[in-house]
Formats: sequence, C-alpha cells, structure tokens
Amino acid sequence: MKFLLDACAASRTLRDGLRGLGHDVRSARGELARASDEALLALAYEERRVLVTEDKDFGELVFLRRLPDPCVVRLVELRVVDQLDALRGLIERHGHALRVGAMVVMTRRRVRIRTTGFGEEDDG
Repeated sequence: MKFLLDACAASRTLRDGLRGLGHDVRSARGELARASDEALLALAYEERRVLVTEDKDFGELVFLRRLPDPCVVRLVELRVVDQLDALRGLIERHGHALRVGAMVVMTRRRVRIRTTGFGEEDDG
C-alpha cells in the first residue's frame, strides 16, 4: 500500500515502521514541507496514496469543499508509539476500504470509516 504522511504525522517511527512492513511511504517533511493541505490532498489523489494526518482540516476539504478525495486516515490522540500498531490493524481489518477510498478517524478506542469512492481496486 502507498502512504503519504502529513507533517504532523510524519514521525520517523511511523515512516520507518510502515516501510518495514513493505509499504511505499512519502513524507510531507523535507521536499513537501511547504506544501499546502490542498497540494497534499491532490498529491495523495494523483499517486493513489493513503494520506495519514492528525489534522481535521482534510475532512473539511473533502466533504465541504468537495475537493478530490483520496483515502484519508486521521489519527486522534494516538501516541507516536501506538500509531504504527493502529495502522497495522487498520490495514489488516479494513484494507479493502483503504484501497477503494475512505475517510477514517482512529482513536485508541474507536475506528470510524466512511467510504468515499476514491477509486477502483487495481486488478494487478
């Protein structure tokens, strides 16, 4: 799976952990440090990446402003050390929703998934 980590969720722990699980990960730190939320959303959409953030503004961009909607996972009050395990569980239990498009809000006790119709699954 391909991920784009927003700057607020771009810890080395999460980035390296996802890569260690075999995922393709880009980070909004470094080359994308000055990218706006709209630019990150567009990049995630174009590259079919799951955008991981702690920022609630992406939901507004997708639903209220009707911008193109990639899959967005919002981590709420999860410690950095818990984020990788939470995402690993999400991928295992709800990977299909991530591939076809969803807005996901994850807390320590709850996962809320709203499908968005991001795209079709690849056959290959």
